[in-house]
Amino acid sequence: MTFPPRMSRIGAAGALLAALLVGGTVSAGQAAAAPASVGSVCYAALPSQAHDTLDLIDQGGPFPYDQDGVVFQNREGVLPSQSAGYYHEYTVITPGSPTRGARRVVTGEQSQEDYYTGDHYETFDLIDFGC
Repeated sequence: MTFPPRMSRIGAAGALLAALLVGGTVSAGQAAAAPASVGSVCYAALPSQAHDTLDLIDQGGPFPYDQDGVVFQNREGVLPSQSAGYYHEYTVITPGSPTRGARRVVTGEQSQEDYYTGDHYETFDLIDFGC
């Protein structure tokens, strides 16, 4: 899997922000792309292990767990609804945890967006690489 550089991964939230900053308009379809249950987090505010995971995704691995890169099914319905296979999940290592822990990065392939969850899919934050 090849991913473009992070700065091009702005997704719907970045498009909305860009339009608002330059005084443009955003259609209802664009604004509806990210549900209210998805927040935003600055890349710099993520734990260092999330930075490591994002770097591994950019490099195409190798990943520490066999489950890394599998399709994320979005059963919880927190992320925007997409076709099967759109999202993939990756482990964010939790120091001291004997298991994979609860932290993940979930990527969306078509729009190249990245989400972080620290509570095993209960909440997600779209990663903002511009701050």
